Amino acid sequence: MSEYEKMISGMVYDISDRELVSMRTRIRKLANEYNRTDEDEQEKRQKLLHEMFGKCGKNIYCETPIRFDYGVNTSVGEYFYSNFNLVILDCGKVTIGKQCFIGPNVTLATPVHPFLACDRNMREGADGTVRDFEYAKPITIEDNVWLASNVVVCGGVTIGHDTVIGAGSVVTRDIPSGVLAAGNPCRVIRPLTEQDKLKMPDE
Repeated sequence: MSEYEKMISGMVYDISDRELVSMRTRIRKLANEYNRTDEDEQEKRQKLLHEMFGKCGKNIYCETPIRFDYGVNTSVGEYFYSNFNLVILDCGKVTIGKQCFIGPNVTLATPVHPFLACDRNMREGADGTVRDFEYAKPITIEDNVWLASNVVVCGGVTIGHDTVIGAGSVVTRDIPSGVLAAGNPCRVIRPLTEQDKLKMPDE
């Protein structure tokens, strides 16, 4: 089994593996190129977004800068929007549904480092390569979710459809559908109801 297969399966893997290093180098170059683009280069931006994401739907828009660990392990649905400084550490699978909005300074973090220092510390191989071991847990964000500013979503979490996560929240466990949740650790505040409905200009 390759180190990539171990990684994507949630097993402990060696991050210094050559294939993984090559994949991270590729996405960093693409992200750097994307982050240097201007507002009026939308065609170029769309092309780069389709190269960076493993899968993406139509009408996606990402403000710069955006950062990935791998990119190919992240899929987003149609009408996706992310504000400035989205960080996706996609060592595990990151699945984002359609019509999802992400505020500025949001981090989606699938990697997990060992708790004990003896497992976590850096090691030097016989060839002089410095490495460490980690594992990853997937993140799933269902349709119609809004993550407000400065939200952190940890690995192993599923956020149900039609839910809002309040600013500054740290999501460490699953959040159900159709609720407002916030806090550190993030918890359900209340369900979203018809009383939250706004009268929209096109209605």
